[in-house]
Order: sequence, then C-alpha cells, then structure tokens
Amino acid sequence: MTTSPARVAATAVRDQPLDVVGLAALVTDDRAGATVTFTGVVRDHDHGRSVTGIEYVGHPSADAVLAEVAAEFTGRDGVHAIAVEHRVGTLTIGDLALVAAVSASHRAQAFSTCSDLVDRIKERLPIWKRQLFTDGTAEWSNCP
Repeated sequence: MTTSPARVAATAVRDQPLDVVGLAALVTDDRAGATVTFTGVVRDHDHGRSVTGIEYVGHPSADAVLAEVAAEFTGRDGVHAIAVEHRVGTLTIGDLALVAAVSASHRAQAFSTCSDLVDRIKERLPIWKRQLFTDGTAEWSNCP
C-alpha cells in the first residue's frame, strides 16, 4: 500500500493561550493507532534559581520557520498528521509555551517524531526566552 506524506494540520506562533486538546483533535486520522502530544510548560526554577515567569519574543519569520520545521517531518514512515504551536509574550508558571501533536500508525513512530520535532524546533525557531527570577533579575537565553 502506498502512503501519502503526512499533513501539517496546523502551525502557529501566537500570543494567546495554547490548547493541547484542540491541537490533538486536528491530527486525528483513521489510519493512526497513536497520537502523541507534548506540552512545554513554564516551570518555577532553572539551574537552581527560582523563576516567576518567562517572556518569549519571536522574530517576524517565526511563523514561517515553524511551518518549515513541521513540514520536514511529513515524509516520516507511518506519520499521518502534525500540529505545533509556540506561544510568545509574558507567561507565568504553569502556562503552556509549546504544544505539539503527532498522529502515526504506531506509537513508536508517533513518539520519535514528536520528540525529534520538539528538538528541531528548539534548534531552529527564532524565539528568544527572557527568564524572570524571583530576585527581580532577568536573563536572556536561547538567543543566537
């Protein structure tokens, strides 16, 4: 049986809260035996320091780059659909910064594709992170 490449169901860089359930619904496919989601959540610490929040700033090309990165994974064996969104703006502890969803014929394909997708996004996406610490200081990271 010949399979068609996976579809990119959605990509977006947005300044509004992300919805993991909604994104997962977009990758639904009758051929899929697995759907894997990933949520990157703002945590309250980094390298031993207490964090109050994070500010994400995106380059104007971030939307296009995110779409390109998602499209790189459409030829993977058994993968049927991909959706991914990244948040920009000021986020607080517990907010979702990154959400990805992948549907595939089998769980191993879905897990590995989702993991590799998140790694590639972290490598290529022109979004910079400014961590806000409880002592009132801030630090930029993930800057090229």
